[in-house]
Amino acid sequence: HRIINRNSNKCLDVAWASAADGANVAQVSCNGNAAQSWSINAVGGGGGGGGGGGGGVGTIGDGPITVSGRQVRVSGSPIELRGVCWNPVPRGGVHPQNLDYAGFVDRDIPLMTAAGVNVVRTYEPITNRSVLDKLHANGIKVAMTVYSWGGADPSAAVNNVNAVKNHPAILMWLVGNEWNYNGLYVGMSFDASRNRLQDVASRIKQVDSAHPVASIYGDVPSSATVNSMPSIDVWGINSYRGFGFGNLFSAWSGVSGKPMFLAEYGADAWDARQGRTNLQAQADATRNLATEIVNNSVLKGGVTFGGTIFEWADEWWKDGNGSPWNQDAGGIAPGGGPHPDAVFNEEWWGIVSIDRQTRPAYDALRSVYTAR
Repeated sequence: HRIINRNSNKCLDVAWASAADGANVAQVSCNGNAAQSWSINAVGGGGGGGGGGGGGVGTIGDGPITVSGRQVRVSGSPIELRGVCWNPVPRGGVHPQNLDYAGFVDRDIPLMTAAGVNVVRTYEPITNRSVLDKLHANGIKVAMTVYSWGGADPSAAVNNVNAVKNHPAILMWLVGNEWNYNGLYVGMSFDASRNRLQDVASRIKQVDSAHPVASIYGDVPSSATVNSMPSIDVWGINSYRGFGFGNLFSAWSGVSGKPMFLAEYGADAWDARQGRTNLQAQADATRNLATEIVNNSVLKGGVTFGGTIFEWADEWWKDGNGSPWNQDAGGIAPGGGPHPDAVFNEEWWGIVSIDRQTRPAYDALRSVYTAR
């Protein structure tokens, strides 16, 4: 693990990587060297984060992952996701061809850890074990999408799982992304999409019983839908209802007793009413939504075990009428509508810019994610 000062974003460093008693320690720029690598060990009977067992708020530890009622547990302790959706595409790039986990992981990890992020949600698999190693070394788990495009054979999901199922960074597998809206991106019917994902989840369970399988739905599914997919252990909900979640938590309570997390939530930084950025509105919505999630956490007797905000960094390819070399206003997305304009400005959702400059929304999320 790295130990990073929240004010300076600099790392705790042992001078010359010395192992001697009384060695000098100082804060310096983070560089990934061994002199900045620390382990976190539980003392006495306390709960834990870091690479050991334990769950709760903060870093999610290693150990057996189980589902119990509305909780996901690691080494028997319930966990809370304080996460981000991570889909790093550079300027001029498009998804998925130019998705670059390896190119951004070293830049993103220090900012993520400083913000209290303990999990990243992906939209494609991470099969580069070096990337997974770095995330794990810094206490960040992965909720990994292994199947979202209906044009792929279900065996593709199994191959993705088998590639990295033994890596300790893996928290759970994700199948589908708001598939009730998009028909697995190939226009499949609702019933066909549901049946495909149930089949995919069943196949995953045949090769890996150590990780839960989650499906990501656009807003709250019906009880009939949940009950028709018994191989889905966990449900993720993408929800854009404005400044708050409305009745989402009570609605889920009536639908299912399974674990649920907010797989997408947040607000973009462009205000279509004014034709310019509105960074304060994005920050205000981020703080309010993240706080609602924490207040409805299973750790407080609620019905959600956390969330992954959409999204970590801007993506400039998403407006189909624009250029991936320019940041455009526009784009479309399903669902309700974000605060403050109820317009999905698809290239402005990052809490950091495409160049990794933090926005006030980053500070707002950090204030919630690092609170105890």
